[in-house]
Amino acid sequence: MLGLMVMCLSGLAYLASLSFVSTPTLSVWVLVIGRILLGCGESLIVTGALSWGIGLVGPQNAGKVMAWVGVAMYGAYAVGAPLGVAVNQDYGFNGISVAVTLLPLISLVMLLKVRATAPTALRRTPFYKVLGLVWGAGMGLLLCSVGFGSLTAFIALLFADRNWGNASLAFTAFGVAFIAARLFFGHLPDKLGGARVALLCVLVEAVGLLLIWGAHSPALAYLGAALTGWGYSLAFPGFGVEAVRRAPPESRGVAMGAYVAFLDISLGITGPALGAVAGTWGMEVIYLVSAVVVSLSVLVALRLMRRPLTQA
Repeated sequence: MLGLMVMCLSGLAYLASLSFVSTPTLSVWVLVIGRILLGCGESLIVTGALSWGIGLVGPQNAGKVMAWVGVAMYGAYAVGAPLGVAVNQDYGFNGISVAVTLLPLISLVMLLKVRATAPTALRRTPFYKVLGLVWGAGMGLLLCSVGFGSLTAFIALLFADRNWGNASLAFTAFGVAFIAARLFFGHLPDKLGGARVALLCVLVEAVGLLLIWGAHSPALAYLGAALTGWGYSLAFPGFGVEAVRRAPPESRGVAMGAYVAFLDISLGITGPALGAVAGTWGMEVIYLVSAVVVSLSVLVALRLMRRPLTQA
């Protein structure tokens, strides 16, 4: 709930930035503050939603919780983009700002009807100890997220470089496969074990990236994007289940926050690092390098499978 209120503040900051249009520098800085608040709010919401969901249905269903929260997030991305364009066309940035302010309030009202989960203990495990428990699963997430980051950041540039035209279909292929995998197979990490599912899925993701690297037509690149989305979709909850099971019950919220932070770190590094790769060796090499990095997460999955939970 705190995250939703912070997101409301970001919308108010957007509105405030319009009051300083005559002073562009000040207006931009107020807008930047709004973006920072939006990012903080999103972080709190994702961590809170995952922890709350696991608290409601139990850690034995952690994979399903992560899968369904992911479906909701990416479904919102898919719907929000065209809606945002429509609102901006009809009402301008004022409309966007009002929407960013009101939508979290609507969510907040809806959440008031959901049963809260009580704290499991008053004593908390120190963060550094929780990080030590989940770092293995987090490293798996960090490595496999490079494929996700490379596709979202560079696929449009690859299509432009090869004069293939409609790069948006690659995002569509990725998104449809991502959501379908979680809808139909989101239960597998809980049933078969997170590391086992992650092991298979990162290989599928790597194959998808290799298809994009070697593609000589848009159709093959679309297929590669779909395989990348399918593989990454279940790798996230796969490694996430391992993180949850290695954390003590009273620290699962902290564990999920630490785990998701590895995704943010990965995306923060991927852009500039792969940009340097493209500048040196060419745009298509990005996907070869990404496939190699994603494949390294296989080693992480194997390690998680071979070591008892208490030693991860």
